[in-house]
Amino acid sequence: MKSFIEKLEPYIYSIFRIIAGFLFLWHGSMKLFGFPAGGGQIPLLLLYISGTIEFFGGLLVMVGLFTPVAAFIASGEMACAYFMIHAPQAFLPVVNKGELAALFCFTFLLIAARSSGIWSIDSLIFKGKK
Repeated sequence: MKSFIEKLEPYIYSIFRIIAGFLFLWHGSMKLFGFPAGGGQIPLLLLYISGTIEFFGGLLVMVGLFTPVAAFIASGEMACAYFMIHAPQAFLPVVNKGELAALFCFTFLLIAARSSGIWSIDSLIFKGKK
């Protein structure tokens, strides 16, 4: 017999995906549009590449459109961010301030593996095609 929380799992997962995408897109918004705060201190080309992946990848994950692809790309970008920016500073993420990059990396890897869930555009478009 399923427990109370197990019955809610599909809904909780969809909320998790929506919130992760929402939080991620604001990192891209800061880099591309300077809103809600200023951009980072990284080279301009990397700023535009990472900002584009974060904004549009976060948006796609949030609404659940092409979720596995968008999440996999976002996961890869966060792995690159961790190893290029944070890891050279120190070994431990708590010391090199890379916790958020590592957490986003594995969050999006999980989303890529699980797909979009029930509250998504993917589930509306591909409903009978699985």
